[in-house]
Amino acid sequence: MNFVLGGKGANLAEMSRIGLPVPGGFTITCQTCVEYSGAGNVWPAGALDEIVAAEADLEARCGKKLGDARDPLLVSVRSGAPFSMPGMMDTVLNLGLNDDSVQGLIAQTQNPRFAWDSYRRFIQMFSNVVMGVDADLFENALTRARLVAGVRVDSELSAEDLQELVVTFKGIFSDNVEASLYPELEVADGKPIFPHDPELQLRLAIQAVFGSWMNERACIYRKQHGISDDLGTAVNVQAMAFGNKGETSATGVAFTRNPADGTKEFYGDFLVNAQGEDVVAGIRTPQKIETLQQVMPDVYEQFVNIAHTLENHYRDMQDMEYTIERGKLYM
Repeated sequence: MNFVLGGKGANLAEMSRIGLPVPGGFTITCQTCVEYSGAGNVWPAGALDEIVAAEADLEARCGKKLGDARDPLLVSVRSGAPFSMPGMMDTVLNLGLNDDSVQGLIAQTQNPRFAWDSYRRFIQMFSNVVMGVDADLFENALTRARLVAGVRVDSELSAEDLQELVVTFKGIFSDNVEASLYPELEVADGKPIFPHDPELQLRLAIQAVFGSWMNERACIYRKQHGISDDLGTAVNVQAMAFGNKGETSATGVAFTRNPADGTKEFYGDFLVNAQGEDVVAGIRTPQKIETLQQVMPDVYEQFVNIAHTLENHYRDMQDMEYTIERGKLYM
């Protein structure tokens, strides 16, 4: 299955099959990527129709719609190559946010800070991953916002600070995206506008993940590790689970055993009130997995049981990613 659904897609499907708490989603196959790339970045016949149908099925399962101004569905778009290629491929989180759906997110969560934080993260990741805008432009703007607000870390920025950052980030997008390269985008005063339509957001994000299969660092990595360029990457579109909804939310990575020496012990990190990219970005210092037992004992117990289930099922040590949204664990 790895050569069809990619490693991540195959494992998500298998975890769902054995009843673990996995957010709903769908996977676009590695073969679609190969056909798309081989045809000069042209979609295979019928592929876009199948994606639209899969999207409608996901909306029905979640009871939410992409871009809904009252209760929006937000998704992540992640690569999933047949073989693990850590840090080589691209990810976009919080896709589906726009000026309307952010208001729906505020209404549903009663948490404006969370909604604006999610929106600024989406603009930042979409601009960098999908449009190739320099990530430092956004990090510099974030640093300036912290200095102006007089705070030390991003999580201390207020809802108002983050709402202003959304406007700033949209400006960075417009100033640094070449309109002629993206005829799908609306233009104002000769500059492209950040895309409002979730369908367009999703299509561009999927195309970017396909494109990342052939980026320079991925090609070099495959050459060094003897992985064929002909395999392609799958794309996993999955309903978001939010680790940044406050102090009862978190995100992290863990191993069922110590990866250095194989000792049978949980080994990993997590960050409270954060999203997955925060853990790997190194901007904030994570806490050890043992601390989770103290701050969220019920979640920790569930996590331990799931870890044992996975290790017994796969008969091997497991490397896991997890998110806790308001006390509910997702794998």
